[in-house]
Amino acid sequence: MSMKFAFSTLGVPGLPVPQVLALATDHGYHGVELRAHPEEPVHPGLGPAARAEVAAEFKAAGVEVLGVAGYARVAAPGADAPVLDEVRGLLQLAHDLGASYVRVFPGADPDLPAAESDAIAARRLGTVAEDAAALGVRVLLETHDSHRTGAAAIRVLGPVGHRMVGSLWDVMHTWLGGEQPAESYAALAPHLGYVQVKDIASAEDTTPLPLGAGVLPLSECVEVLSRHGWDGWLCWEYEKRWYEAATPLPGLLAAGREHLARLLTESA
Repeated sequence: MSMKFAFSTLGVPGLPVPQVLALATDHGYHGVELRAHPEEPVHPGLGPAARAEVAAEFKAAGVEVLGVAGYARVAAPGADAPVLDEVRGLLQLAHDLGASYVRVFPGADPDLPAAESDAIAARRLGTVAEDAAALGVRVLLETHDSHRTGAAAIRVLGPVGHRMVGSLWDVMHTWLGGEQPAESYAALAPHLGYVQVKDIASAEDTTPLPLGAGVLPLSECVEVLSRHGWDGWLCWEYEKRWYEAATPLPGLLAAGREHLARLLTESA
């Protein structure tokens, strides 16, 4: 099996790192995406000793820190400096934890011309690309909010043209944006860091569901990745933090992993 499985701590809000690692090892996940927010155990405010401890815990468990999911909005209006500082802080955190990736959002102002927002994002990502290269961590622009499709994301990534700046394919947002998995993959493939999988009931009801229980084209996404020999990470982003009534993630992890493994087998 070529692809590796991870889950995001967005699905287990506030859970201490040892318990997150127990869930990963008990249910056969190779990695964890850490939501880097002050309300979580791991965030950019952690000191060096705490960072070293988290890195050691992951290493001892044999689980990878896949990425640090930050909230910097690289296309947002305003001065560059605060955004650049935020991204650099995330890059340093990822480096200290041994993570390969940092997630950023577009976050453009819908009232600005798209070309202007694209240029802002490309300029900022181009600026932090050298920091990313120095630290050995890739910055990934998630298909999200103002740039939810692959076609929108490459308007930013194309002009940046740096190997340390790539894309995070959130399959829900490309679907909500009306893009077919094959189209999303074709756009994002040259830049693709990893893929976030999830499931929802409908475009109107985005409450998280167990994988395979909703409408998202997960089998098509896995099939197109397999067909092109892609061997990266599938990360289950279960948005429990935003939907308190959703079923708790821990009880779903085993079946979710089995579902992804089955999709991989069927697409082989």
